[in-house]
Amino acid sequence: MIWDTIIVGGGSAGSVLAHRLSAKSSRRVLVCEAGPDTPPGEEPAEIKDSYSGTAYFDPRFHWTELKVHTQIVPHNRPEDRPPLRKYEQARVLGGGSSINGQMANRGAPTDYNEWEERGAEGWNWDAVLPFFKKVERDLDFDGPLHGKEGRIPVRRIMPENWNRHAQAAGEAFKAAGYKYLPDQNGVFEDGYFPITISNENETRASAAMGYLDRETRARENLTISTETQVKSLIFEGNRCVGVLAMVQGQEQEFRGREIILSCGAIHSPAHLLRAGIGPAAHLREMGVEVLHNLPGVGQGLMDHPSVSLSSYLRKSARVDERTRRHILLGLRYSSGLPGIPQGDMFAAAVSKSAWHSVGEQVASLLLWVNKTYSETGQVRLASRDWNAEPVVEFNLLSDQRDLERLMTGFRMMAAMQMSGELGQVTADHFPASYTDRVRKLGVINAKNRFLTAVISKFMDGPGFLRSAFIDRFVVEGYRFDEVMTDDAALEGFIRKAAIGIWHASCSCRMGHDGDPRAVVDNEGRVRGVEGLRVVDASIFPVVPCANTNFPTLMTAEKIAASMTA
Repeated sequence: MIWDTIIVGGGSAGSVLAHRLSAKSSRRVLVCEAGPDTPPGEEPAEIKDSYSGTAYFDPRFHWTELKVHTQIVPHNRPEDRPPLRKYEQARVLGGGSSINGQMANRGAPTDYNEWEERGAEGWNWDAVLPFFKKVERDLDFDGPLHGKEGRIPVRRIMPENWNRHAQAAGEAFKAAGYKYLPDQNGVFEDGYFPITISNENETRASAAMGYLDRETRARENLTISTETQVKSLIFEGNRCVGVLAMVQGQEQEFRGREIILSCGAIHSPAHLLRAGIGPAAHLREMGVEVLHNLPGVGQGLMDHPSVSLSSYLRKSARVDERTRRHILLGLRYSSGLPGIPQGDMFAAAVSKSAWHSVGEQVASLLLWVNKTYSETGQVRLASRDWNAEPVVEFNLLSDQRDLERLMTGFRMMAAMQMSGELGQVTADHFPASYTDRVRKLGVINAKNRFLTAVISKFMDGPGFLRSAFIDRFVVEGYRFDEVMTDDAALEGFIRKAAIGIWHASCSCRMGHDGDPRAVVDNEGRVRGVEGLRVVDASIFPVVPCANTNFPTLMTAEKIAASMTA
């Protein structure tokens, strides 16, 4: 059998494409997803949970062997290479939308105007807005900026339903001079607001739930093959004609007229590289026959650099029964650095740091660079082995402007944390690092449930015991007083602790014919070969000032529309 379209990856983009392309009954569509299914009405409770930490920390839904470098990697000094960090990339139908924080925002109009300026013709703000609206069914707002009939419900938890920590954070933002914006997805301007979430009735709304519902799955021309990991792309000359996959442990070949990679900004370029599409020198170094020299494949990987200021949270201010959500409000603000657009920074008030009892006792102000300029990351092959994870180097903070804004922003957040009601409901502030120790404690199992129950007794005990425990077992390398008074210590902490926020993007960028870094055209078609597209966050020309799930859904909607026109 020859499929009309084979979609490699059933994540956010893959779910949209499967739904839209199979709407034409004569088009036979196959989706190959490496992870497990999430059947309608039978989704795992961890995925449906309005609190995202349960699915996010569950290894059943991850590429468990994937590790990345977040710090700058000096290739001429191997001895100074930074440590590898585990990276929770989704491996489940619905992809990141099945485990992420359910943030449903779009970014700034200037982001998409910059996309077009960088060579993605037809992707300016006016051109993408209709497809953002097509994605969503906004439960709170109407008007020219909002969609009411989309597959993904979005809503906000308004201030009257915030827990005390969130309310105190809102007061701190207000006292710092920022205005309240009821709608994060309204006019893009500075202020604090209820976070917009892809969630309805305290339940996650993943791309799989929204686009691969029972009615869609009943289409005879659509096949969703889960637990199906694609080993390689099949070429005849320079045309991609199919994929070779492992289906529940058995090798199987699928032939198609067009293949779409929707595997994300790490695995999509890896597939291209293993097929011999990418920088010729690297391919030859790895012993891969060069099918097409395309220098931009795997280059320009981006994410939003972030750091956290955490604190012990008093009992009266913790997450309560009104919602299981732990991030209820955010602050968008402008750094004021010359030449940088408005709204270039973002802070979120996080009222719970993990699923366990200690997580309920630790709140944070999570700060990230909304408009990042660090774009020297890359994805390369570690070997030709189809099952080997690639080498991933984000090179966060490779642009000095990103480092400077995190330094000034951290101290600004600290001033807010220690003032007013927010200062009254928190104590024992510390610069937080998402270390391997924290990750291991976050894995959901009986051992960690017991350990955190014991630790939480100390945390809620006498203040001197709690302070001693935090200093001994939580703080790693830098104390709060050090980073607040010593610029070198603050810079050292940020360089060491900064991580991305799982917004990997831009490693197969859209661009015009003359751009040597452009991998795909403005409809996702891979340059120099036939029958192959990439449609996911890897084709972003630059990462927008947003959580990347909704921009990914928009991208898939827009390209699907062009394919079915």
